[in-house]
Amino acid sequence: MSTWVLLRGLTRETRHWGRFPSILHDAVETDSLLQLDLPGNGALVDQRAPADVASMVGFVRLALSQSSVPGPYRVLAMSLGGMVATAWAQRYPGEIERLVLINTSMRPFSGITERLRPQAWLALLGAARNWRSGREAEAVIHRLTCNNPAGRADDLAAWSAIRASAPVSRANALRQLWAAARFNAGASVPHCATLILSSAADRLVNPVCSARLAAAWGAAHLQHPWAGHDLPHDDPQWTSNAVAAWLPRVDAPDAAGKML
Repeated sequence: MSTWVLLRGLTRETRHWGRFPSILHDAVETDSLLQLDLPGNGALVDQRAPADVASMVGFVRLALSQSSVPGPYRVLAMSLGGMVATAWAQRYPGEIERLVLINTSMRPFSGITERLRPQAWLALLGAARNWRSGREAEAVIHRLTCNNPAGRADDLAAWSAIRASAPVSRANALRQLWAAARFNAGASVPHCATLILSSAADRLVNPVCSARLAAAWGAAHLQHPWAGHDLPHDDPQWTSNAVAAWLPRVDAPDAAGKML
């Protein structure tokens, strides 16, 4: 049975997945699901975050080589994690057999005002200014990335506790942002079957980024009608069901793994 690898986005860590990993685990019926932190986040908060996506790919590959779980892998990644997964699939095609990208964006498919909506810029500056004030910064992030109001107080309490136990430095946050801004996927299309999930109501990244990526790659694309940027948080069951429904189409013999 295949191993799933989960990669989060900018300044987020494995604990920010919340309930999603267990729901995905049951939906895709896997025995092995690995959640990895990128350097500078979570368990690796004391490490210096790379300023380029290629170095993040190198770290992920090294971490997996040191594990007891062999590839090829099925990778689900969102936002910055999606850029890391894309570069990984492009450069080492034999290591990834299925790829799921959530609300990611990258050049040359989208411009700067699409990859980061202008209306979010001021809020992000406010979060940066209050970076050491955990609850205030997390409240801004929650407003920008989550559209499901249920459990907001619990989310903020949990996210503030995560930040208190593993605070991402402002310098590491800026290096991750710089890496994301510079990443360019070029013209290389991943060889593995790819599913792209996006949120129609994403207030951080314009969902056109996912639509253009899917069109350029001929990849399957599904869009959630109301969720925010953190789709696995807002609707973990829909996200898991979408992946589970897609897999039989591309796992079947001679399946092309294209549009749903």
